[in-house]
Amino acid sequence: METIFLKSLGGAGTVTGSKHLLTPPELTILVDCGLFQGIKTLREKNWEPLAISVEEIDLVILTHAHLDHCGYIPLLVKNGFRGKIYMTEPTAELTKLILLDSAKIQEEDARKANYHLYSKHHPAKPLYTRDDAERSFNYFYTVQENNAINLSDHIQCEFKPCGHIIGACSVAVTCFDKIIVFSGDIGRRHSEVLPINDFFTKADYLVMESTYGDRLHDNTNVYDSLQHWINLTVENQGNIIIPSFAVGRAQELLYIIHQLKKQKRIPHDLPVILDSPMAASATAIMVDYAEYTTVDKREWSAIVSGVDINRDYINTQEIIRDKKSKIIIAGSGMVTGGRVLEYLKHDLGSSRNTILVVGFQAEGTRGRALLNQSHELKIHGSYYPVRANIVELTGLSAHADQSGLMEWIGKYIITPKQIMLVHGEPSALEALRVKIQTDLNIPVKILVKDEQVAFS
Repeated sequence: METIFLKSLGGAGTVTGSKHLLTPPELTILVDCGLFQGIKTLREKNWEPLAISVEEIDLVILTHAHLDHCGYIPLLVKNGFRGKIYMTEPTAELTKLILLDSAKIQEEDARKANYHLYSKHHPAKPLYTRDDAERSFNYFYTVQENNAINLSDHIQCEFKPCGHIIGACSVAVTCFDKIIVFSGDIGRRHSEVLPINDFFTKADYLVMESTYGDRLHDNTNVYDSLQHWINLTVENQGNIIIPSFAVGRAQELLYIIHQLKKQKRIPHDLPVILDSPMAASATAIMVDYAEYTTVDKREWSAIVSGVDINRDYINTQEIIRDKKSKIIIAGSGMVTGGRVLEYLKHDLGSSRNTILVVGFQAEGTRGRALLNQSHELKIHGSYYPVRANIVELTGLSAHADQSGLMEWIGKYIITPKQIMLVHGEPSALEALRVKIQTDLNIPVKILVKDEQVAFS
């Protein structure tokens, strides 16, 4: 009987930096290759060496294109990785976009640190450059969903759509006589623009995310909520600011707002501004890969034509000076940076405005501070009072809630021998562990970073 080892190099005990090392006898496989994001102590982990030599990793399997799952790839290649990186076609296109943007930010941060002399490193260097990102693209290898591919004589893998963002998949790795399923990030039961989740039904072991393992999403109708807050804010002659992830969330928002205008539930002439070059490019990819969505290419084109897309930061200040009510969708999704900060500096202080929080907000982020009803927000070294309406819409989350996660496990015809929980904050991990063991009587382990477990 062959022994297979699993070690989480990131994404254990936190919602970021996902990297899970699977070591069967024939290969060393890294499932996801993400950057740590959020508070400084997490970000500093990106500079630490992995608990394995990069040259020992034979291949990478990428579940989807968010930075916390793909953002470490250029550094992996820079440090000597030369294997294939398997992913779906939309994931490949989105990952290229995200890695180039990440590299640009790394370079800009290093440049600012050197100019203002606030880094303890002299000179400060980027984690990786745009050249490093582009070199990593040479190792991308695209696969079709629902087709098993051979990785070696005794190891296969298969990708199955999981509804999180376009191209996102759970992955089953069959090693000799064992099936290990990596959930990736599991989407909601229902998305406005993505097909219903597909499911694996056989697994010996599950490595599973737990982002919302301790909560249920509000069942309030998203269309009704958006209609209410948009119309109320327009009545008050204010702005609707939506901090948004560029990939997935921004496109779903554009679709819903388009539908509300078509149904005459919000003013047809209300300007909708997408102030995010990355979200604009991600939307173009969504149009190109419309067959991976439930919206056809013609309708996507109509949606895009009704949006003012701003790619140039210089125009952001002009948009701010315009006093007319408007909907502004801008990055970043957790309010950790990006152009949304410029809008918040101007609009946070007035009760006429509404800030719609539409996704998961990690510990230590400005988005979490807003949800925690902080009375002020620190942006670029200054404090801004929070008087705007802060509204959370969980119905737009890209992650399944606890009931959705339990439903995902319930699809398995034969009960898995064990479930390993990853990608969650401690309270979510513990709540889901107790729920699974109590309701389903399946052994559950919460993975600890760099701790090795054996499947035999």
